[in-house]
Amino acid sequence: MKKIAFACIIIIFSSFVIFWGCKDTVTGAQIDSVVIPSSNVSYSKYIQPVLNVKCINCHGVSETDGGVNLTSWANTTANANVVFPGYPDNSSLVNVIQGSAGFPPMPPLGSPYATLNTNQVNGVRTWIKEGAKNN
Repeated sequence: MKKIAFACIIIIFSSFVIFWGCKDTVTGAQIDSVVIPSSNVSYSKYIQPVLNVKCINCHGVSETDGGVNLTSWANTTANANVVFPGYPDNSSLVNVIQGSAGFPPMPPLGSPYATLNTNQVNGVRTWIKEGAKNN
């Protein structure tokens, strides 16, 4: 009887953790309020969460528009045209998110997805300038 009661407690606790305890999903409003520092920009803490919220819908696992997959550091940095470590102005990721002349703006005009704010664009620029590290 004690084993059954213990098993029930474990199942209930596990269900609680799975359904209510795992709140890792970040929304657009939450990500927009995160201030990215002007130096020592961490990919895992700042850049990947922005890409997950703002870019993955079109540049993710099931859909890689333009052949660009931004689901991980390895995928994001795999193409030197997308991310050129140390040179943000030569990185198409920077040029498209800041709407540079000659580059299609991302997200595209008329897209339902929100553009990156100035802090996020500057954060991506700084991360690339600092070597686009997997940190």
